[in-house]
Amino acid sequence: MTGPSTQKTGPDTPTNGTATDTPATATEESGPSRPPEGTEAGRPLDTYRQVLAATGRLLPLVSFLGRLPVAVIQFGSVLLVTRTSGSLATGGTVACALALGQVALGPLVGRLADRHGQRPVVLVASLLNALAIAAYTLGALQHLATPLLVMLAVLAGATVPGIGPLARARGVALVRRAGGGERTVDAVLSLESTADEVSFVLGPALIGVAAVLAHPAYAFGAAALLVAVCGTWFALHPTATAVPRADRPAEAARARGARPRMPRQVHLVRLGLVLLGVLLGGLGAGITALTQELGAEDQAGLVYAAMGVMSAVVGLSMAAVPVRFALPLRWRVATAGAALLSLPLIATHTLPLLYVFVMLFGALFAPNLITAFALTERAVPRARLAEGMTVAASAFVGGQAVTLAAAGRLAQTYGPAAAFTVGSVAAALAFLVALRVRTLSHDLPEIDGTTPELDPSYRATM
Repeated sequence: MTGPSTQKTGPDTPTNGTATDTPATATEESGPSRPPEGTEAGRPLDTYRQVLAATGRLLPLVSFLGRLPVAVIQFGSVLLVTRTSGSLATGGTVACALALGQVALGPLVGRLADRHGQRPVVLVASLLNALAIAAYTLGALQHLATPLLVMLAVLAGATVPGIGPLARARGVALVRRAGGGERTVDAVLSLESTADEVSFVLGPALIGVAAVLAHPAYAFGAAALLVAVCGTWFALHPTATAVPRADRPAEAARARGARPRMPRQVHLVRLGLVLLGVLLGGLGAGITALTQELGAEDQAGLVYAAMGVMSAVVGLSMAAVPVRFALPLRWRVATAGAALLSLPLIATHTLPLLYVFVMLFGALFAPNLITAFALTERAVPRARLAEGMTVAASAFVGGQAVTLAAAGRLAQTYGPAAAFTVGSVAAALAFLVALRVRTLSHDLPEIDGTTPELDPSYRATM
């Protein structure tokens, strides 16, 4: 953006009078101004305009491209290793190892980002991840022994830069400092969840195209290049300084012998996310098994895509949900709906019905994830926001990865209904967890009482 601007001073707005300290400024040339303090746009489109005014139009695209490699390597590992080793079991084992590597060290990325800032952490992790993906791909092509391949897969998963969770933390920080309220924060989380959904539709599609035209390894090469370029871009983007570092508060906390503690509600939400991961893993295994049983293996990816597209569309519409529809109640409704809509899948034996029920289920899955991340954002201490988001994402990925492997074996022995049943039971348990969740708001002022200064070049990215 160019030109002078004026802005009301709010609780999250710096008062030094410099334009470069403000992530979103209002001018006639730069687009819509944010509403007066204490109000928010009532229409979803207006709310998303507020989000883009705070983040800039380029950041969502960069963060989307930066997280796409995760979807490629997660979904493509089974195909790559099965193609190179000739063993589906080996492919499943290696893919599970990759996911567990991500789950094990994903929270560390968030903790380091809270302590040292997103820029150095994402920059190093992105470059390491690009090298790890390349090494893993070469190892598969060279037919390395399974234990060595498992180690390389763990390394590829462990170095994932966590751009999705960190983008959530960054977006929330930007709209908070721009004066956005709960509806705008929810819109950020809806936008990020939609980006996840689209990436997990596009990732398998890229793998499938590469496998048909040449070899899955080409998609992995593209993933390595993409994480190196877009991960670096995300790290060096001027908004990387928007999330306040926790180094000074951490030192004070150590002096008192304690760090900011995670409230009990956060752990309940994480448990719910594990169960939602189990639900999606069970459905994934059931979809794969049923399409194989029907002799339509090539339809599995299209079924996933149909669910993902429906979930993404509903996810974007979540910005229209009234703020008075409290998050705990919203999560109870979403988990109950997911549990009910997963039941017909157990008795599904035809491809048309599979499409119908999966799309209906997809309409309620996005609200589950978006609400869970919103509850996490409300509850975690400001000094541990990035860590809280990465742990939440790891909880979901871990539940999905382990269940996908275990339920896949279950489906081979007892049929698709067994895998779908695992998912339905997990959904019912997630509803019970949601019944115990209450809203817990963190203190809105930043962790050291000041708003971190943005990179002066930020205005040029708007």
